[in-house]
Amino acid sequence: MDTKDLGDIYPEIIRNLPEADIPFKGVHGWISQSKDHQIVFFDIEPIGEVAEHSHGPQWGIVIEGEMELTIGGKTDTYKKGDYYYIPDGVVHSAAFKCRTRLLDFFADAERYKPKS
Repeated sequence: MDTKDLGDIYPEIIRNLPEADIPFKGVHGWISQSKDHQIVFFDIEPIGEVAEHSHGPQWGIVIEGEMELTIGGKTDTYKKGDYYYIPDGVVHSAAFKCRTRLLDFFADAERYKPKS
């Protein structure tokens, strides 16, 4: 089956990973789990703002779409191919005005739990 027909850029091998239990409506993610980190493939609808929060170090790249990301009080717009780094414990927030796909690496191996 052509994944474009599903409106999704992720192939079945990604969509068969455990889905992350994410508390925001319109945000989906699939977890590639390691003993010391997580990689999450995100599919985010135009949900607006994600409130300020902090956690362990995070590196990510925009696969498709765009987001406004505020890291430590500095806001930038990230588009396809742009990458970002959020240091350990730094407060950050985001805004999504269009459907956006991200790949994020979290140094925290338990950043997201799989859906049960």
